[in-house]
Amino acid sequence: MTGFRGRLTRGAAIASVLLLAACSGQEAAAPAPMPDAAPPGEAPAPPGEGSAIQLSALSAADMDAQPLAGELGCSFSTGTGSPLLIAKGDVASRAPAQGLVKVAGMVERISAPGGFDGMPRGAVFTGQDKTIRITLTGPAAGGGESPPSPATLTWERPDGGRLTLAGRWECGP
Repeated sequence: MTGFRGRLTRGAAIASVLLLAACSGQEAAAPAPMPDAAPPGEAPAPPGEGSAIQLSALSAADMDAQPLAGELGCSFSTGTGSPLLIAKGDVASRAPAQGLVKVAGMVERISAPGGFDGMPRGAVFTGQDKTIRITLTGPAAGGGESPPSPATLTWERPDGGRLTLAGRWECGP
C-alpha cells in the first residue's frame, strides 16, 4: 500500500505543477536530469586543471640555484622589484634563449627561439604545459643602454588557464 500511496503523491505533485503552468499560460519546465556519476575506475582530472596560475617573483637564491648561460639577458617585472621571468641567450646564436619562472612555488625552465636576438622586441617562451608571451605595449621609457619597455606577460596552459600581467620588459647586459 505504501508504494501505491507514494506513486499517488508524486502523481498529484506533477499534476499540480502542470495545472499551475496551464493556468499561468507558461509551459511546465521539465525536471532537470540528474548528472551521471563518473564511471567507476575513471581517473579524476589532474591537479591544476582549470586552477589559477600562481606566478611568484624569482629570488636571488632561485636564480643562483639554476644559473642560466648566455651573454645578455632580459627580465619581466611588475614593479615589485624581483623579476617574474628572467632569460639569457647569446647574440647571433641559433641556440634558444633559456629562462626561469616560478609557478606554484616551483622554479621551472623555459626557452625561446633565437638566442638573445629573439628577445628584445618581445618573445614567446615555452616549457612544460605552458606558453608565455611577452608583448611590448609601448616605446622604451627612459635613457641609457637598456631602458625598460612597457609590456604584458601572458601565460597560457593547454587546459585553457590564462594569466595576463602588465609590467615592463628590460633587456641588456
